[in-house]
Amino acid sequence: MLIKSSSALRNDYDAMAKLAKEQPIYITRNGEGEMVFLSQELYERREAELTLLEKLLEAERNRLAGAPVYSLDEVEKELEGIYAES
Repeated sequence: MLIKSSSALRNDYDAMAKLAKEQPIYITRNGEGEMVFLSQELYERREAELTLLEKLLEAERNRLAGAPVYSLDEVEKELEGIYAES
């Protein structure tokens, strides 16, 4: 984890942008944490991971609430039936 001051970001943006491609940089102002600076690629990857985790959590909650659970074979047979009809 890198911690840099806001003045470092302001004074040497190019170097900070290069570092941010490898890992998030925590930006401080007056010694207090203020924001996180990261590349668009890292941001998009984290967002995709969070979206996947939300879907997995929802599926697990549904399973625990008693929603029906199907095997892969059952799903394949159902889909084959749907596609055969169309």
